[in-house]
Amino acid sequence: MAMTIHVDIVSAEAELFSGTAEYVVVPAEMGEVGIYPRHTQMLTRIKPGSVRIKKPDVAEEEVIYVSGGMLEVQPHVVTILSDTAIRGHDLDEAKALEAKRHAEEAMRNHASKMDYAKAQVELAEAVAQIAAIQKLRKRS
Repeated sequence: MAMTIHVDIVSAEAELFSGTAEYVVVPAEMGEVGIYPRHTQMLTRIKPGSVRIKKPDVAEEEVIYVSGGMLEVQPHVVTILSDTAIRGHDLDEAKALEAKRHAEEAMRNHASKMDYAKAQVELAEAVAQIAAIQKLRKRS
């Protein structure tokens, strides 16, 4: 039996995942981080993207989109706190493409630096959702 690590993914709305994993891959601020059991302790911000979880005795990785947040790693526990988290199969491609188009339009027509910054965040989240959907589509 492979070594495992406990993973909790929590959003503002609900707990999306709580269970064991052989490894988890998280979109950290400076790049993707692969976490295996007994990983060194770490605390970092995460950016919008796909969290991939390899559960024991399951061939396919589970994919959960996160909009950003915090990652805490302890030797036997990984905790991801995100404002928004959506299971990969629940992502809506049409909605993500519309959000991307809306954010790009807002960036072109910004009235202030604050509007531009908000549009940039919305664009990053929409692009990350689209990328997660495309990854899932390639696996199928």
